[in-house]
Parts: sequence; structure tokens; C-alpha cells
Amino acid sequence: MEKQVFQLVSPLVRRNAAHAIANAPEGYRCEIRPKTRTLAQNDLLWSVLTDISKQVEFVVNGELIKVSPGEVKDILTAGLKRETRMAMGIDGGMVILGQRTSKMTVRELAELIELAHAFGTQRGVEWSRASLGRDQ
Repeated sequence: MEKQVFQLVSPLVRRNAAHAIANAPEGYRCEIRPKTRTLAQNDLLWSVLTDISKQVEFVVNGELIKVSPGEVKDILTAGLKRETRMAMGIDGGMVILGQRTSKMTVRELAELIELAHAFGTQRGVEWSRASLGRDQ
């Protein structure tokens, strides 16, 4: 049996999911969790991260510099949970560990986008139309 994913959107889908569970081989696992981020949320997030990366400087290794959108994501996801996790790099130095956005729920990613907008607005970021959720 291959992996099956059911979006619980109707009684028929729920029945199909229950049937798949009842007939799954011994040792299989069932997981029910909130829906993960949408593609529209992901697009909005990366537009916001890009605007921030082009307009805001961060202190990195004691120097004020602009960082990539991916690095902005790492900084903001670490701040989302109000925790800083760091690891030693393989050749020394420290690496800040952020949170994977691909595993975030719709609600969690909405909170990250809200945090990013607040962060950028406080620092005078001029938002692109895409970062405001408007079509190009």
C-alpha cells in the first residue's frame, strides 16, 4: 500500500479515510494534523522576505550587512517561537537554527507573515504589491 493523504473536506472523503485506516496493514501509521501552508501563503512569505532582505541590514559577525531572503527567514522563524537555537558549525562558528516553513500549518505561516510585516514596517520597509497580497 502506498502513502495516502486525505483532505477531510466532505463526508465521502472521511468515509474513504476511515476505510483506508481499517484496511491498512499492521504497523502502518495514521496521522491527523492541520493543513500545512498554502502555495499562496508561501509566495507571499517569499515576497515579504525578499523586500526585507533588500532594505534592512542585520548585524552578522559584528558587521551591519544585508542578508539573503533565506537568511531573513532563518532570523524570523527563530524569533517566531521566541527561542534561539544555535549549533556549532562543522568548521567552527555558530549557526542559528530556524524552523522549517514547509512543515508549518496555515495558522503558523500566517503568524510568521504577520511577524515579518511588523518587523519590516518597524524598519521602514516599502512593501511591493506582492508583499501586500496584491497581484503584480
